[in-house]
Amino acid sequence: MVKFSFKNMPKPHKWTISVLTSALLVLVLIPSEPVSAYKNTPVPALEIGKRYDLAVDFDNLPLVEINAFDNAVERQIYKIKKGDNLAKIFSRAGLSPQETYRVSKVSKYSDQLLNLLPGESLGLEIDTDGQLQSLSYLYSPTETLIIEKNADNSFNGHIESKQVDTRINYAQGEIRSSFWNAGIKANLSEGQIMGLADIFGWDIDFALELRAGDSFSVMFEERYIDGEFIENGSIVAAQFVNHGQTYTAIRHTDGNFYTPEGRSLRKSFLRAPVNFKYISSSFNPNRFHPIQKRYKAHNGIDYAASRGTPVVAAGDGKVIKAGYDRFNGNHVFIQHGEKYTTKYIHFSKKVVKNGQKVKQGQVIGYVGSTGMAAGPHLHYEFLVDGVHRNPRTVALPIAEPIAKSEAIAFASISSQRMQQLNNSKRIMLAMN
Repeated sequence: MVKFSFKNMPKPHKWTISVLTSALLVLVLIPSEPVSAYKNTPVPALEIGKRYDLAVDFDNLPLVEINAFDNAVERQIYKIKKGDNLAKIFSRAGLSPQETYRVSKVSKYSDQLLNLLPGESLGLEIDTDGQLQSLSYLYSPTETLIIEKNADNSFNGHIESKQVDTRINYAQGEIRSSFWNAGIKANLSEGQIMGLADIFGWDIDFALELRAGDSFSVMFEERYIDGEFIENGSIVAAQFVNHGQTYTAIRHTDGNFYTPEGRSLRKSFLRAPVNFKYISSSFNPNRFHPIQKRYKAHNGIDYAASRGTPVVAAGDGKVIKAGYDRFNGNHVFIQHGEKYTTKYIHFSKKVVKNGQKVKQGQVIGYVGSTGMAAGPHLHYEFLVDGVHRNPRTVALPIAEPIAKSEAIAFASISSQRMQQLNNSKRIMLAMN
């Protein structure tokens, strides 16, 4: 049972009662007939404690029906648990399957309601009759789904979006022990550190070529709602100094990175198609085979990595072989045009088929030790016109530069980003 109090009454009812009370006071204090006051006419004084009759006809006052409980709703927040769906949450709230069905039939927004994630919350407004009046679901930092009941008991929905304020931030660091530690010290997120490595990964071997004293600077987006930080956005510009050579990357509106002059940083091939721990065996035409116990050319590089580590295609191409044999184990060979071929050997599992087209960075298998392998690693080969080349030192073909139609727009972006980078460096230098 709901306890009645003036404080809990709806605003229209509070207003009506206040108006009636004021009217009664006016009737009490103002005489019902005109009073003529003359200078020499004494006015009788009111005696304290004496009861006076008032000529007020309560029977003729307009009646206003007041029900403090009409249309009252209660808002409840339900935390989404693992395995929850809309029907389960509605059941916990005491709502009928019919209401679940009607809400789920707001088809334009059914995808959001079918993908409720644990840890999120669902807001329900339920009236005193136990009927759902509205539902709210914050399914992203900026968007909330609102579903409300109509007069005919059907439901409709809409999305409320908050305006996102994007700001540019800057960070820089110098490598002392490792790139990862330098990135953490510069207050970069794990995703930003990996993103920086991806941008320059075609020119810099982050596993083997970094040295103490190498440095980086990076500009990136930050997103805010109502002045509150929500998430990091994209890297928009970055520089990396490796062995005294400076590499600069500017992000264009197509999402790709270019040099300030408009040359693509993206090469046709990745230097290493796997996130490896170390190189367990280098390219060597006279290597002593650890299993066969004889000297045999090692025409690739062995990248030691944990079993199950994803391996990606080094470049766009077509799978010309995906199979198994006792020497190579699970393996995949990819043809890239007429000139280049890459080979990936000793997979625990391959996930592409013969004849399948693949894109650079697409997962094609997972590190394992099938075939003649002493331990989990990827054996990677790079062939040019059918001749094996060292994947670490072979000259990689350059991808196409920025389109001519975009050259002027990119030049403007590049100029602005370079000025921002240089200004940020000067400010940081002055602060230090």
